[in-house]
Amino acid sequence: ATTISRFEDFDAFPWVGLLRRENGIEVPSGEEHDLVDRLLDMPALPRLELPDELKLQEVSLEPKPTLLVHPPAKSRWQQDRLKGEVLFDYDGTAIRGSSAQWAIVQRSENRCLIRHRELESEYWNQVQDAGFRRLVDQRRGQHDVEIPARDLGSAVRTLMQQGWTVRAEGKRVRQPLDIQFQVQSGIDWFELHANIDFDGVRVGFPELLAALSRGDSTVVLDDGSLGILPEEWLRRYGLLAGLGVAEGDHLRFSTVQVGLLDALLSTQPSVDFDQRFLEIRDRLSRFEGVKPLSEAADFHGQLRPYQRDGLGWLQFLEEFQFGGCLADDMGLGKTIQMLAHFHLRRKRKGKKLPSLVVVPKSLMFNWRQECERFTPSLSVLEYSGLDRARLRDDFGKYDLILTTYGTLRRDVLSLKEQEFDYVVLDEAQAIKNSGSQVAKAARLLRSQHRVALSGTPIENHLGDLCSIFEFLNPSMLGRSSAFRLHAADPADRETRRILADGLRPLILRRTKQSVASELPEKLEQTIHCEMGPEQEALYNELRDHYRDSLLGLIDEQGMAKAKMHVLEALLRLRQAACHPALLHKGTADDPSAKLDALCPQLQELLDEGHKALVFSQFTSMLAIVRQHLDKQGIVYEYLDGQTRDRKERVERFQADPNCGVFLISLKAGGLGLNLTAADYVFILDPWWNPAVETQAIDRAHRVGQTRPVFAYRLICKGTVEEKIAELQQVKRELADAILEQDGSLLQNLTAEDLQQLLS
Repeated sequence: ATTISRFEDFDAFPWVGLLRRENGIEVPSGEEHDLVDRLLDMPALPRLELPDELKLQEVSLEPKPTLLVHPPAKSRWQQDRLKGEVLFDYDGTAIRGSSAQWAIVQRSENRCLIRHRELESEYWNQVQDAGFRRLVDQRRGQHDVEIPARDLGSAVRTLMQQGWTVRAEGKRVRQPLDIQFQVQSGIDWFELHANIDFDGVRVGFPELLAALSRGDSTVVLDDGSLGILPEEWLRRYGLLAGLGVAEGDHLRFSTVQVGLLDALLSTQPSVDFDQRFLEIRDRLSRFEGVKPLSEAADFHGQLRPYQRDGLGWLQFLEEFQFGGCLADDMGLGKTIQMLAHFHLRRKRKGKKLPSLVVVPKSLMFNWRQECERFTPSLSVLEYSGLDRARLRDDFGKYDLILTTYGTLRRDVLSLKEQEFDYVVLDEAQAIKNSGSQVAKAARLLRSQHRVALSGTPIENHLGDLCSIFEFLNPSMLGRSSAFRLHAADPADRETRRILADGLRPLILRRTKQSVASELPEKLEQTIHCEMGPEQEALYNELRDHYRDSLLGLIDEQGMAKAKMHVLEALLRLRQAACHPALLHKGTADDPSAKLDALCPQLQELLDEGHKALVFSQFTSMLAIVRQHLDKQGIVYEYLDGQTRDRKERVERFQADPNCGVFLISLKAGGLGLNLTAADYVFILDPWWNPAVETQAIDRAHRVGQTRPVFAYRLICKGTVEEKIAELQQVKRELADAILEQDGSLLQNLTAEDLQQLLS
C-alpha cells in the first residue's frame, strides 16, 4: 500500500537552488563572519539557522532618519535639481535607505540590529511629502531622491521639524531658532543690527544678508555648518537686504524708509527700537503734526476742508523732506491744493529756486489758466515750443515753470543742470514704466522737494507705484527689484501689505465718497484743450477762409441774407475744433485735442470705479470716440436718434458694473433718461444754451443720485468755441441764437461780433 505524507521543506528549496547554481559555497577558515554579512544582504532567501559560534543577538530598534544633500557645483546651486541619499541610523550605525540588507551587524556588541521596515516606510513617505522625488533605480546609483534646488529650503525645514538630521556638502544643516533686531539712530539715518541663532550656533548679520541678497537657501554658520534660511526669511529679510545699505555689521536706512522698515519688522517678536525711531514712526503712523492748514489770505480761492487737510499734508512732506503722491479722485482739486502750497511757500520763504511742473500736453493750458485764476502773484513760464531753448536762461526769474512730458524727455540733458525747488509730476502715471525714457528723465531732475499728482497711481500692478516712488524718494525702495519681483506675484499678499503700510504716510488719497459731505451736489468745470500743429493749421485755414468770404458777403448783402452762410461757418469751425475727420479730412486716428484730453480722463475715472456720460451734438464725433474705446477695450453703451432699444441700453448701463461709459447724442439723450449710475459727465462740444447743457448734465444729477456729479465741458483754446464762451458772458441771447440755429435772434448779430468770433 502507498502512504502519502506531508513533506516539510523548512524553506530549503531556495537555498538548494542557490547551491546548485553556485556549485556550493565554500567558506575559508576565518571568513565565517563575511558569510554572515552576505546572508544579511539576501532578503529574498529564508533565514538560516546558524551554528552557535556564528549566532548574533537580534535586537529591534527604531532608526533616526538622515538626509544627505549632494549639490552640484556651488555656482549652480540655485539652477539645478539636487540629489540626495536617505540614511537610517541604528544606534550609531547608518544604513542607506535603499539598501536591501535586512539587518546591521555590530561585531563589538555581538549583535545584529533588525531593520524597522514599517517605520522606515513612514520616513520615506515623509521625504516624498516634503517635495522630494524618489528615484527609481536607487541601488545602482549613488542617490535616492532628487528635488529642484528652489524647493530645497522648504522641504528641509519640513523634514527637520519632523526630527530628521540633514547634511549638505558634508556639513550639518541647522534650523534657525531666534533672531533679535536692534534699531539705532544716526543723524539722519537708522542702523539695523541683528543677532541670529541657529540651534546654538550664530552667524554674522552681513553674511546672512549676503546670502539673502543672492537668494540662497542656506548660509554658512560660524562653526562651518549650514543654516537653512526659512522661505519667509528669503522674502521678508531679502527685502530688508534690498532696501538697506550694508555697512560693517549692520544695515543703514534713510529716514524716509522708516515706514517700510517698521512694516518689515512689525511681526518680529523681538525688536529693540531706540527712542528717536519710535518718535518718528509714531508721528508718521498716526500723522501727528499733520493738521489742516488754511490757504493764505490773498489766495484767490477758498479751499474745502479736505483740501486744507491736503495743504497740511504737503507741509508735512516738506518738513520731513519726503516726496509724496497726492492721489485724490479726479475732480477733487489736486491742482488747486498744489497751487495753494506754492503760494503759501512763497509767502513764507520768499523768492527761492523756481519749481518745475510737468504735465501732459493736453493739460498745459489748464494749468496756466488755474495759475492765473488762483495765484496771479506767482510768475509762470511755459517752457515749450520750438524756440524754448532761449527760455532756460530766464528760469530764475519765475516761480513756476510749466512743461510737458515730451519736452522733459527731449531736454533732460539741459533740465538736469538746473536745480529746482519743487518738481511736480501731474498725471504721474506717465512714468509708471520705470524703464521708459520719460521715467528715467524724471529721476535725473534735481530738486529739493518732489510731489506726484495722480488719481490712479496703480494702473496695472504695484510696479507702477514703485516707479513713481523711485522718482519721489530715490533711496526709499533701495534695489526695488526686490519689491517688483514679489509684488508681481498676485499670491504674495505679505509684500503688498508691507509696501502699503510703509508708503501709507506718503500717499494721500480721498475718494468722492469719502468727502461727499463737503462737496456740492453738482460741480461744473471747463477743460481747455490745446490743438496740435496739424489740427490748428486745419482750423486756421478754415477760419481764414470764412472770415474773408463772410465779411465781404455781409458787406454786400447784409447780415439777414447771409445768416445761413454764417451758421454753416460756425458749424464747420466747431467741427474742426472737435476732430478733423468731421470735415471729411483725415481719419479717426488723426490728432484731436479733445480726444487727447477725454480718453485719459475716462480711463482714470474707470480705474477709480466711476461711470461717465459723454455727450456730443455730432454722431460722427461719437463714432470716433467709439473706435478709440474699442481699441482700449473699454465697455460702453451707445445711444443716438436711430437707437430703438433705448430702455435695454439704459438698464444695462445702470446695472452692469463692467459697462462704464455711455455715449449719447444730444438730440437722443437730452431728455427722459435716468442715468444715475454715472457721476461724471463730459460735454464734448458745448451748447451755449444753458438749459440744453443742464438737461444733459441732469441725466446723472437727478432724483436717485446719491453722489456729487462732476460735469466737464471741453473747449478748444483759440477757437470759435472759446470766443463764443467769452461772448456768452455779455450776449447770452446771441450765443443761444447762434447754436440753437433757429435764427430768431440773429438780427442781433453784428458784423463786429462775427469778426470777433472769427478772429
